[in-house]
Amino acid sequence: MLTKSELSAGLQRYFGYQSFKLGQSDTLMALGEQHCAVAILPTGTGKSLCYQLYGLMTKQPVLVISPLISLMQDQVKELKYIGEHQAAALTSMLSKQEKRFVLRHLAEYHFIFISPEMALQPAMLRQLQRLKLGLLVIDEAHCISQWGPDFRPEYLQLGFLRQQLQQPLTLALTATATPRVKKDICNLLFTADEQATVIEQSVDRPNIYLAVEPAENIVKKNEKLIYLIQQLKTPGLVYFTSRKATEKFAQLISEVTDLNAAAYHAELTQQERFAVQQQFMLGNLDVVCATSAFGMGINQKNVRYVIHYHLPTDLESYLQEIGRAGRDGQQSIAILLYSPEDFGRQRQLSFSNLPQPNELKNYQTATKQQRQYLIQNETNYQLIDFYATRGWNVERQQQLFDQRRQQKRQQLNSLETYLKLTTCRRQFICHYFGEAGSSIQHDSKCCQLAEQPLDLDKLNLRRSNLKKSVKTNKMLSYQQLLKKMFLNFDSQR
Repeated sequence: MLTKSELSAGLQRYFGYQSFKLGQSDTLMALGEQHCAVAILPTGTGKSLCYQLYGLMTKQPVLVISPLISLMQDQVKELKYIGEHQAAALTSMLSKQEKRFVLRHLAEYHFIFISPEMALQPAMLRQLQRLKLGLLVIDEAHCISQWGPDFRPEYLQLGFLRQQLQQPLTLALTATATPRVKKDICNLLFTADEQATVIEQSVDRPNIYLAVEPAENIVKKNEKLIYLIQQLKTPGLVYFTSRKATEKFAQLISEVTDLNAAAYHAELTQQERFAVQQQFMLGNLDVVCATSAFGMGINQKNVRYVIHYHLPTDLESYLQEIGRAGRDGQQSIAILLYSPEDFGRQRQLSFSNLPQPNELKNYQTATKQQRQYLIQNETNYQLIDFYATRGWNVERQQQLFDQRRQQKRQQLNSLETYLKLTTCRRQFICHYFGEAGSSIQHDSKCCQLAEQPLDLDKLNLRRSNLKKSVKTNKMLSYQQLLKKMFLNFDSQR
């Protein structure tokens, strides 16, 4: 049992803060009373502090299920910074010797970070079952609903993992959750007779101006992106859905502006990704052109803008990604670029990793050797095999994938509605996330209404040193260079 006064004293002792941010105290009070909790707190409001402080004060082991290696590494580094050295991340980055050492001393660690895939491996699960856990944490818990069915299905087994660990006190953390996602988290993690405490704060980040910039075609869209990057205060993030686009635009920005840019995507080596992250954190990069692989665990407080060149998969992902701007509370901006052809491409991408009926049939009728070949070479067959080896028949799988398609259609429709809104975008987002009673009053620093020009001066987001912002490159203007670089490159791929 932890009291409010004890928690406040612990906050000052371990972190040096005088007061909690919204939602932190309620989350810790629920845990202190031994109630499982689902905490939905906006990006940048210190969700990780909740389990860190609980573990530090109770001196009990905390197991954190986390989706990305960079996120785990960041949390371990954060804990060591405040003097907690008994923290370890069990990841593929560890050498065999390092992993062996951590497993041999597992009971001595106060904080253990691990992915769901590794935690569910039988040998690892046996090791985790020997621990007397004080708290199980599911970080980025929205992944249960958004990733589980068709991207990383191990997320659907976290309820099973929790049962195998004797149903310890559990905290699920996320920055965004629609009513449906919230229901998915509770249903998948907790048994029918458990009642988790839900702590929820508004998804609204008032200091992030919401903008949507349409373009007639890809050429105009490319020009608009370069113009905005030249004008906006740095640092900034630009999100793409393809590796090629991140590399091309990072190169282009470095060629035609005085800004330092780098690409970040999942196909870089761990060392390359780490180097980009560190350069960005140290202020050596003005712009990172990234896929969605970049962001989780990157706690850079002064990001002034987030631009989406390609459409996000849904509004949930969009809110997660723009939440990386303005963590210092200062004025920032989120800009979503789109051209008419973007909608068709996003629909194709959204449904591409959902197995079709013919693929289910192929798997069912394939010989053992043929099946192994399919699994090794096609991600859709890997997904089918995941469910098949867990006893799901064709009909049950087909029902799941059909439901997922319907969900994705609804999410894409909501995204399209947001793009074409003629009314307040902030009010629409709050309503989408179940905040129907939101009392947001639209003003000049709220969002960009349809056909309204961006006024960066009014937002105080225009760079002050623009006179040097455009380089000449063999007498080519940036528009000419852009055309030259993209002549044989479909920037939408």
